[in-house]
Amino acid sequence: MKERYTFEDLKKIMSELRQKCPWDRKQTHESLKKYLIEEAYEVLDAIDRKDWEALKEELGDLLLQPVFHAKLAQERGLFDIDDVVDHLCKKLIERHPHVFGQEEAKSAEEVLKNWEKRKAEKRKSVLDGVPKALPALLRAYKLQKKAAAVGFDWKNIEDVEKKIHEEWNEFWEAYKSGDKEKIEHEFGDLLFALVNLARFLNIDPEEALQKANNRFINRFSYIEKKVKESGKSWNEYTLKELDQLWEEAKKLEKEKV
Repeated sequence: MKERYTFEDLKKIMSELRQKCPWDRKQTHESLKKYLIEEAYEVLDAIDRKDWEALKEELGDLLLQPVFHAKLAQERGLFDIDDVVDHLCKKLIERHPHVFGQEEAKSAEEVLKNWEKRKAEKRKSVLDGVPKALPALLRAYKLQKKAAAVGFDWKNIEDVEKKIHEEWNEFWEAYKSGDKEKIEHEFGDLLFALVNLARFLNIDPEEALQKANNRFINRFSYIEKKVKESGKSWNEYTLKELDQLWEEAKKLEKEKV
């Protein structure tokens, strides 16, 4: 084993795996899709935990995915990882004329605006470039931002508030009708309106919900601990008693901040 490996070593190892490992030989672009998503979320988790050693490892796992996909494409005579790197470098240079050309950009916001302008020039629709495979909240957020960039947007947060109330009323009417398809339809519209609110407040809805998920896990874990320590079973507790434990967990959470 070498003391330190390089990207060229990674390419050679990938080639050998495709030749000699039964599992690696079996993989396709389709079979690898889930791993790309999983590895990306593990990277995010390491960042959230500020675990830099884990981040180094997870970035390596994530890097394996484009190398693997590029190797599969190379075997079909489509492109290889060097083509991927070449395309990326050219795109970065093209989209950063304030660094590699004569254009000026004095703020991060101006850089982003110019970047979006250049991407938009190559697209048929304003909404192009938002992958269908994105988590639904994140996809809604990006779709709304693109529409807002060309003026299709609410004027103020009060308009967003009115829309949320409107969608809530429509959802509630659908709920009372008992029509499952209508209920799902209106619930989706309500969520979409709430994402608009998040956008107006400069909140990433996906991240906000993930943090809410984590708070739920921490608080529920506290309840589990207390139930276990009591020696009683879950069905011996009333909902009111469990809710009291939930409030205790919330209080402890605030004290730690």
